[in-house]
Amino acid sequence: MSPELVHVDDHLIVALKPAGLLSVPGRGEDKQDCLSARVQAVLADALVVHRLDMGTSGLLVFGRGKEAQRRLGDAFAERQVDKRYVAVVAGRIAEPTGEIDLPLIVDWPNRPLQQVDKVNGKPSLTRWRVLGHDAASDTTRVELEPVTGRSHQLRVHLLAIGHPIVGDALYAPPDVQARAPRLLLHAQSLALPHPADGRILSFVAPAPF
Repeated sequence: MSPELVHVDDHLIVALKPAGLLSVPGRGEDKQDCLSARVQAVLADALVVHRLDMGTSGLLVFGRGKEAQRRLGDAFAERQVDKRYVAVVAGRIAEPTGEIDLPLIVDWPNRPLQQVDKVNGKPSLTRWRVLGHDAASDTTRVELEPVTGRSHQLRVHLLAIGHPIVGDALYAPPDVQARAPRLLLHAQSLALPHPADGRILSFVAPAPF
């Protein structure tokens, strides 16, 4: 299946990952279909820069060749990339904006799950902004900015403040998980320096939910 490419130039590819598709190959023959393989089938020099959880949809960046991949990877590591997600969470978040500053660590007996650990966890910061409320379903639509990029950060942080993401099969209670056929989390916008000349590029892909 051909990938949906949002942007292609000599150094950079931005593709749209559907929910339910791996970013990179997993272990086993049944986990080889992934966005990176689909993009490489079209553009052989595409190299992964970052990842999205399997359940998350949205914008994913690839570098064309090792040098572009390295420069883009450095931009992510140095927090030069502005990433914004949209999620639908259970319950009503009353405050218009806020942040979640809770350190995270892998839950070893239950990996790949993550957990809050205020003693041994790595610093993790998420900023959020309410976009709207739906009284009928008792949900809140939020924009999320992961300042750090820990595994499952957005999902664990929202759970920690009592507002798990709807459709989350890993972290949400069964009734919240059952409200949607997929994880309602989407990587909607990206702004990043171009790996060749440093100019800031911006991309937007509206949430499909």
